Amino acid sequence: MAHSPPLAYHDPKFIDSDDGRPVRIVSEYLAPLQRFSEACVTATVVFFGSARARSGGVLGRYVDEAVELARLVTEWSRSLPGGAGGERLTVCSGGGPGIMEAANRGAALAGGRSIGLNIGLPQEQRPNSFITPELSFEFHYFFMRKLWFAHLAHALVAFPGGFGTFDELFEILTLAQTRKLDRTIPVLLYGSSYWKEVINFEALVRHGTIAREDLGLFCFVDDPPAALALLKSRIVLPHESVRTPCFARSRVPAQ
Repeated sequence: MAHSPPLAYHDPKFIDSDDGRPVRIVSEYLAPLQRFSEACVTATVVFFGSARARSGGVLGRYVDEAVELARLVTEWSRSLPGGAGGERLTVCSGGGPGIMEAANRGAALAGGRSIGLNIGLPQEQRPNSFITPELSFEFHYFFMRKLWFAHLAHALVAFPGGFGTFDELFEILTLAQTRKLDRTIPVLLYGSSYWKEVINFEALVRHGTIAREDLGLFCFVDDPPAALALLKSRIVLPHESVRTPCFARSRVPAQ
């Protein structure tokens, strides 16, 4: 008696093939969407920064201050009325070590949940132990991971980092500059001495590659209390009745 072949979506040979790539891509959208909805995650404050930062190292102060800022953000969020799952805003990181781990740790210290959007890398990045288990995700595609950073973000804090941090930061700044999203995402560059040294924003204006008003898309901060004050003044909170993900939607171009 002949055996029935597996259903296509149960066939690893197909799913892992080039022809199965669209299925894998859409899965990295739909699976997080389902889990965020089940967990009543409505909005995030995203923390970017170096995976190489360690307490006591060159970037050590930023690790400690990322912990403190994430703790303050989570305490503030949990104090707001109507928080779904305990908080109106959920700290979100890239899920790995360094600044990412610091952000998840700070949220845990405040008794809150936090998200980790991890990605498989040749360096075998592993999710850190402070992520809320049901909010730990593993991605293969960088672009789908970046979509989820932007999709729920109500603010972004970029600590010192390298190529990955630059990639993620400029993704958000480009969306803001081109007005592709229907809401404003406040962007805080944490560590003014670092950011002003590694990126000459004034030179971009001088060379005419960005407009002077584009410098208003972000601001510099240097300590957790000041960063928290800016977040409180600039974040537009989702309505307290919202219990499902509050997406940043694409702006419809004017006709």
